[in-house]
Amino acid sequence: MMDKKKIAVLKGDYIGPEIMNAGLEVLKAATENQNFDYEINSVPFGGEAIDSEGVPLPDRTLQACKNSDAVLLSAIGGPKWDNAAKRPEAGLLEIRKKLNLFSNIRPTQISEAMQDYSPIKIEHEVNFVIVRELTSGIYFGTPRTKSAAGAVDTMSYSTGEIERVAKVAFDMAMRRNKHVTLVDKANVLATSKLWREVVGRIADSYLKVEFDCSYVDAMAMKVISEPEKFDVILTENLFGDILSDEAAEITGSLGTIPSMSVGENGPALYEPIHGSAPDIAGLGIANPISMIKSVAMMLENSFDRGDLATRINNAIEVAINKKVVTPDLGGKSTTTEVTSEIINNIRESSDNYATNNVR
Repeated sequence: MMDKKKIAVLKGDYIGPEIMNAGLEVLKAATENQNFDYEINSVPFGGEAIDSEGVPLPDRTLQACKNSDAVLLSAIGGPKWDNAAKRPEAGLLEIRKKLNLFSNIRPTQISEAMQDYSPIKIEHEVNFVIVRELTSGIYFGTPRTKSAAGAVDTMSYSTGEIERVAKVAFDMAMRRNKHVTLVDKANVLATSKLWREVVGRIADSYLKVEFDCSYVDAMAMKVISEPEKFDVILTENLFGDILSDEAAEITGSLGTIPSMSVGENGPALYEPIHGSAPDIAGLGIANPISMIKSVAMMLENSFDRGDLATRINNAIEVAINKKVVTPDLGGKSTTTEVTSEIINNIRESSDNYATNNVR
């Protein structure tokens, strides 16, 4: 008997529970009769946890995540907690640190089904990932001070922090198109000069991978003007935060993009890249695709079930081609209708596979 896979579920705030429920429904449909046995442990996180337990990351939530094989997280935060002593977003920074999730991976792919939604003219296939350092840099550096006279933020990186995320990027490139582009500001910043030196040494160990560099301001233009030229983009925390949102926008909707945060040991964390969208919470029109793609990403990367991930992603493509999409993509379908369409497409593909393979 196969061991059950343990999945920690953090449903989040506002539209968070709506899209998480959609993701879990698709997970159930995609794994039915597929030799994939799992159990869900739903624990509070973010604003929900502040309301129930006073902090965004309770100890029992952290332990549940540490004891899991993977973590699914939906969107957190919102105006309800603007004046909280500790905002929901603080829990996100904390869980990344506590689980040692030092690398965030965000795919940018403009499929044929999504070409009509992209704000840029697409003439070539676009399929790259951004590997962003996640637990250091200016978001975590000290000293951090603010007074009426001024403020200070500190950007700091160690050689070891750069090496470990660079290896993630180069290993990923070896499984893709063997090209890594480092994004920095080495003409100005000391930390960027160190990044270029350290990553250059790592590149020497991956002779099959083409390696080049780009300043961040130039890359902000290239993501729009020539996105087809990139495979794996490696960068530090702040630059990655900005560029990954820009990259997501050229796909046509933030509501379609998943992400993965990984460390050296322990569970990876999978989440949509968008926020909790308080303005549409409860209206039943939140786009569930980013959450569903996060589930697919989890199946492929944490559980080595690329077959199930492909089945989900193909079902999403069919739904988009049929224009069964939510208002953010110009459609009129509800969250429930999009989810049901994707599930029906999964089941139809399973039925067709079974029929075509009868002996």
